[in-house]
Amino acid sequence: MSFRLIFTEQYEKRAAHFLKRHPELEKQYLKTLQLLEMNPHHPSLRLHSLSGRLQGLHSVSINLSYRITLELLIQDEEIIPLNVSDHAVAY
Repeated sequence: MSFRLIFTEQYEKRAAHFLKRHPELEKQYLKTLQLLEMNPHHPSLRLHSLSGRLQGLHSVSINLSYRITLELLIQDEEIIPLNVSDHAVAY
């Protein structure tokens, strides 16, 4: 089963800004999105739910320092990325 990524205009702006600041991560970022579409539970993504002010959202890893926060709508097989940032900003 594959999932469908739904990109909002706001997320696309955030992602473009992130990639402008970190062009060396573009390949890892794109691989993360591909894995997310194919299998959001793939172990290398380290998918986990968030708590506190981010309760209801999930996070996946681009690498040990950078994350993508997202809405994960399993029932609709849709994934809506919300933000891409370093670990400290994401949490």
